Amino acid sequence: MATLLPLHSLKPTRFETPAILKKLAAASRSLAELKGVAGSIPNQAILINTLGLQEAKDSSAIENIITTHDELYREDDPTPGQVGATAKEVLRYRQALKLGYQRIRTTGLLTLNTVIDIQRELEANRVGLRKVPGTVLKDGAGKTVYTPPQDANEVKRLMGELEKYWHDEPNLDVDPLIRMALIHHQFETIHPFYDGNGRTGRIVNVLYLVKERLLDIPVLYLSRHIVRTKSDYYRLLQGVREKDAWEEWVLYMLTAVEVTSAETVKTIQAISALLMKTKQKVRADYKFYSQDLLNNLFNHPYTKIEFVQRDLDVSRLTAAKYLDELVAGGILEKRKIGRSNYYINVPLFRILIGTEQT
Repeated sequence: MATLLPLHSLKPTRFETPAILKKLAAASRSLAELKGVAGSIPNQAILINTLGLQEAKDSSAIENIITTHDELYREDDPTPGQVGATAKEVLRYRQALKLGYQRIRTTGLLTLNTVIDIQRELEANRVGLRKVPGTVLKDGAGKTVYTPPQDANEVKRLMGELEKYWHDEPNLDVDPLIRMALIHHQFETIHPFYDGNGRTGRIVNVLYLVKERLLDIPVLYLSRHIVRTKSDYYRLLQGVREKDAWEEWVLYMLTAVEVTSAETVKTIQAISALLMKTKQKVRADYKFYSQDLLNNLFNHPYTKIEFVQRDLDVSRLTAAKYLDELVAGGILEKRKIGRSNYYINVPLFRILIGTEQT
C-alpha cells in the first residue's frame, strides 16, 4: 500500500502547464456562465429538485445502481409499493445533496461531520468512517492494483488532513477548480466509508464549488460525463496512484467541468424557455392560473392530484379538475401507472433526460 502524501505537499507549479492553464480558463468561463444562467431562474428550487434528481440517477449508475426515469419522477408518491427499493436508494442521493447544501448555506463551511452525515443519508446507516479494512481494488485478471488505508486511525487522520485542505489549511496556491480535482482524488483514494464513497465524493465536488462561491446552488453534476468516460475516470484515478500523474487527472476533471457546465447551461435555458411558454399559455387560457400551480408542474415532472392538493391548498375535486383541464389543453399528459394517475409534463421530462434542448 502506497503512502498517501498530504495534498499541500504538491508543488503548485505542476499545474501551470500550458495545457492545464488553457483548460482551466475554458472551464472557468463555462462554469461562470452556468452560475449566471442558473441565477436567472426565479424559482431555483426547480433546478435543485429536477437536475438534482437526474444527477442522483447518473451518479448511482456509476456504482451499478440502475433505475428508470419513470420510477424517479414518481418519487413523491406516498402510495406503498409505488417506488421500488432501487429508486429509493437513488432518491436518497438527492436528499443527501440537499442536506449538505443546507449546511453550507447555514455555516459557509464544508466539514467532515457534514460529509459523514451525507454518507449516512445515502446509505441509511450510522456507521460513520470506516473501522474495517477497505475494499482492495483488483484488475480484470484478479491482480491487486490498489489497497486503500486499512487502519481505522489512519483513515481518521487522513480525513482530518483533507478537511483542513478544504479550508485551505495549509495553503496550496492553486485555483479552486484544480483544488476540487485534487480533493476528489484524495477522497476516493482514502475510501473513508465502508460503502457510498463514490457518490459521497461526487456530492462533495459540487458542494465545494458552492462553498467557494463559484456556484450559488448545486447544479454542476459531473456524473453524466463520468458515466460516458468511465474507463478514463478509473484509469486516471489509478494513474495518480501508480505514476504520480496528477496533471492528466486534473485535465480530465477540468474537461468534465467545462463540458458539463456547457450542457447544463443548455438544459437550464431549455427549462427557462418552457417555463415561460407554459406560464403564458396557462395564464391566457385558464382562470385557475397561479404561480404555485406553475411551480408544481415544474417541480414534479410527474405530478398527481395529491401534490396539487398539497401545493395549492385546494380540495381533491378542484385539483383533479385543474389537472384534467390541463390535459385537455395539451399541457400535460395523463398516464395510469399501477393504481395511480400521473399527470406528466412531457416537454420538461424530455429536457431532463436529454432528448430535447429547445
